[in-house]
Amino acid sequence: MAASSNRPTYHQDYIARIRYSNTLPPPPCPPKLLDIPNTGLASGQYTSAGFASRLAREQPLNIEADAELGMPIDLVGIPGVFDGNESAIQALDNPPPPHPHDRALLRPLAALGKPTSITSGVSFLRRTEYITSVAAGGSRFESSNSGNTMRQRNAAKRRRADLAKEDPLNILRSIVKGFDLAYPQDAYLGPDSGSNIKGAEITTEEKKAWTKPKHPSKNDVELLDSYPILPDLDALTDTGSYMVMKFITCPVPPTDKYDERLDVALFRPIGQSPEDIPRVEAQQAAHEADPSQPAPLPQYQYEFFLPTNADKVRGIKRNFGAIDPDNEDEVKFDGEYKETGRTYFRYERVRAYETYQQTGDPSDVHGDIVALALHDLESEEGPQRDTPLQKAAYYYPVMQRSFIRPRRQVQRRGAMGPAEEEEETKVDIIEAQGKDPPVEAVERRAQHRAKYDVEISPEA
Repeated sequence: MAASSNRPTYHQDYIARIRYSNTLPPPPCPPKLLDIPNTGLASGQYTSAGFASRLAREQPLNIEADAELGMPIDLVGIPGVFDGNESAIQALDNPPPPHPHDRALLRPLAALGKPTSITSGVSFLRRTEYITSVAAGGSRFESSNSGNTMRQRNAAKRRRADLAKEDPLNILRSIVKGFDLAYPQDAYLGPDSGSNIKGAEITTEEKKAWTKPKHPSKNDVELLDSYPILPDLDALTDTGSYMVMKFITCPVPPTDKYDERLDVALFRPIGQSPEDIPRVEAQQAAHEADPSQPAPLPQYQYEFFLPTNADKVRGIKRNFGAIDPDNEDEVKFDGEYKETGRTYFRYERVRAYETYQQTGDPSDVHGDIVALALHDLESEEGPQRDTPLQKAAYYYPVMQRSFIRPRRQVQRRGAMGPAEEEEETKVDIIEAQGKDPPVEAVERRAQHRAKYDVEISPEA
């Protein structure tokens, strides 16, 4: 028997040195030699990670670009460019949606190079997919036990139910069911006809949910009150909608409390800017040629007026309001015309404003934004309307929302002298008083009311 050796053993890994050949051709341009300050190798700056980045930032870009930046543009043939009208080469206010194939090009820089899923491109990390029971070639491999048969029958029933839900008549019945649930006294229970459709059957759970509504995720939240959403027909204007004006800066000097004069302020339109007229005309022509295109929104300029002091606000609201407008015993007017005996309120001009951005669609006043006001039952002590309002949340359609800013002084150079301000008609004082609308405005309001209330005819 051979004696074992007492020498220690060492584990050694096998190292294979493989050299890969570089078949790429050399760069077509010689390397750029940079003047790097020699601070010695002891500092270690040449081996730091930020040395190359700092060096790239310090070196200026030596790129010579031509006047057209490599993209020659031929303006010959574009109408109106050489006459000063650049609307044909400006960006569209309502650009068409991009093609689905081009949406990937509009991704932000932060999203480039990032996969949509952490498992994309990795075959062994995909989600498990089960093979269907119907194999290729039409052969079926399925079990004949009772459980599998019941599952197949239930799946077939669910598919038929899903198809029935997409039926237009079933969708209409579901919509009518919502109104029948809210107003059971008006529910139609007869057979279907051309004018009446019977709503879908209301379950007990739906009745209970309507009577005692609960928050879907917060069980400790309790409903305190509810309001039906209705249009305020008496508040409709002769245009059928309202406008929302938002200031970019405060129109009054800053104070420690709210200036009540802003509630009764006046805007006086003074026309459009000359640069905006060609755009509106082009959009109007496109809208007339293709009604699917949105109607243009002119960007008007305004003069802003406020009452002389805040003590007149209560009287102005009483005179201009629809609630008890004849009771003017406590109203303090600013003056009275001796010829006619009519009283008035005095408004002073603050400054001019211009529209720099606005949104809305005149043909669809409910598409962008609406104003909402909660109204409880009127008390017997306060003033009453001629037609009392019921308890509801009344909405008011808004045609457009405009953002205005202080108007810049427009100057022009005179024929013989220096630049002088452009002449315009400026009003310093407005004397206003509330009065009944003319017959034409009343007729237009009746036409707008007929869109909401079927019992009111346009001739009413």
